Amino acid sequence: MDIDKKLNDLLNWYLVAGVDETIGDQPTDRFEILGQKKQTSEEVLPNTTQPKDGGSIIPKNQSDMYHQDKIASSVQSLKELKAELLDFDQCPLKRTATNLVFVDGSINPSVLFIGEAPGAEEDRVGRPFVGPSGRLLDLMLASIGLDRGRVLISNTVFWRPPGNRTPTALEVSSCYPFIEKLIELTLPKLIVALGGPAARTLLNQKVGVSKIRGKWFAFGSPNLKQEIPATVMFHPAYLLRSPDQKKLAWRDMRMIEKKLKELNMR
Repeated sequence: MDIDKKLNDLLNWYLVAGVDETIGDQPTDRFEILGQKKQTSEEVLPNTTQPKDGGSIIPKNQSDMYHQDKIASSVQSLKELKAELLDFDQCPLKRTATNLVFVDGSINPSVLFIGEAPGAEEDRVGRPFVGPSGRLLDLMLASIGLDRGRVLISNTVFWRPPGNRTPTALEVSSCYPFIEKLIELTLPKLIVALGGPAARTLLNQKVGVSKIRGKWFAFGSPNLKQEIPATVMFHPAYLLRSPDQKKLAWRDMRMIEKKLKELNMR
């Protein structure tokens, strides 16, 4: 095997694992560097309250949000939404991911399940929840007579974070207009946030899942005619690590089943 290919494969492996900086062979005296910076920091800083080119002084991420809102508002179907995401370059995660991980399931779902982010297997396949947590989710759905043909599954971001880390606020906000449009296009009867990050993104709930599971909230957006009932559950990946919590997940699934019956969806 060519040495350059070996090095390239090794670097790609580090990138997938989440390594984003290198360490030199020789130690660096950071205090000496700080001293040098202090000596040269007396120069007058330029006035940055006005842009040089006369353009907007809106922070980049806020300006990007306007751009994303405009893109999302123009689409009329899931096919168009996916096409826009394939061309979308404002989410930093896209640079390190292998595939867009969009949705899986019905375009007319009774329930929309939103997780946190794609994992390694999802990134390879390009579908959400195909790994061990996805198989557990399938069993959870089957426990109340549902399957992927009757629900829709997605995540708060559409690309895998390096090393499976939690997505940053900027990464989530760059994807949120598309999540909102996904909900507006499919109009699920219920929304289930899987895990704390999804609960924060969709419902602005910032406490632990154990404190808010088993309750109903309301999801709304400017383009929805009425709010959609929403609840929070433990993420299947967490349940795999903490099997003693599965009894609570079972209760939550029964609560979802009851709500669907109330809505005449079962």
